[in-house]
Amino acid sequence: MATTEKRRNLQKALETFLNKGDAISLAPLLLNTLEKGQITYREVERALGEDPEDILILCYQWRLLLPLRAAKAGDWEDRMMLPEPGESYHSPNVVRHLIQNAAATGLWDPVQAIKEAFGAIGEPDLDKMVPLVEGIASETRGHRITGMSIVKVCKDLGLEKRVDPLVSELKACGILSHKLGALNEATRAGTMLYEINPSLLVGSIQNR
Repeated sequence: MATTEKRRNLQKALETFLNKGDAISLAPLLLNTLEKGQITYREVERALGEDPEDILILCYQWRLLLPLRAAKAGDWEDRMMLPEPGESYHSPNVVRHLIQNAAATGLWDPVQAIKEAFGAIGEPDLDKMVPLVEGIASETRGHRITGMSIVKVCKDLGLEKRVDPLVSELKACGILSHKLGALNEATRAGTMLYEINPSLLVGSIQNR
């Protein structure tokens, strides 16, 4: 498929939750990131022909791009978005599947991306992963979910013996991240808090 067609398809998919101007700017950047595995600040700047700060912050808010600099820390909120020279960014695993599929179909399809992300890591209960993420999404408040709520969703699916490894997989796929900055809130709740990737809360997963 020609690059122009991929860009048009991805732009169309992005317009389901972003304004047209932002979708036009983002489509080539996300395709470039998908192809190379990462993108630098200078590459974003050259592609946009202007200060990329607003676009990079938008990508960070939707967890479409995360800074590579603190990737070893793991948690999204530990990766402070610095829109400046010397910085590089990459897409979480599930987002790479979202982008690839959207470029081919013109659809933002979290359900397919979730299947593919878990399939790529050899998840044995693959048929339960979409219901798992849908259950988590239904329990989120302000993109946050407690550890106790995740346990409940796992139990409902007969996965209560796999809670810890599944949380690790959800994090590895770029679906969940710890909310360590909300330590006081977590203490009051008596459980760990997690953030769900907001880019999964649009499209097909919301319409099932």
